Amino acid sequence: QVQLVESGGGLVQAGGSLRLSCAASGRTFTRYAMAWFRQAPGKEREFVAGIRWNAASTSYTDSVKDRFTISRDNAKNTVYLQMNSLKPEDTAVYYCAADPTLGQPRNSEREYDYWGQGTQVTVSS
Repeated sequence: QVQLVESGGGLVQAGGSLRLSCAASGRTFTRYAMAWFRQAPGKEREFVAGIRWNAASTSYTDSVKDRFTISRDNAKNTVYLQMNSLKPEDTAVYYCAADPTLGQPRNSEREYDYWGQGTQVTVSS
């Protein structure tokens, strides 16, 4: 089992920044690719960003490229999402998730075995 706890969400004006954190406990953190997903009201959950177990590669959905950065600190069992130049359409509940793969981060939520409870991000215009 892996337990994931997100933090760092909140209310921010358009153009502002937030950094989300996801602390993991339980099984060996380095055995998992990690990702952030989000779900806006009335929409399906979507992949935002993913990172390989050793941070050797990352991937992003097109709408956040050049604005968001995913990173991880394996010594602290924590993955981060730095979000800059936020837009109202970034408003959603953000979830971190763990995928038991040593390969590239995957963008399908079916691949992820463990999920956090989510943290709300609201961007006002």
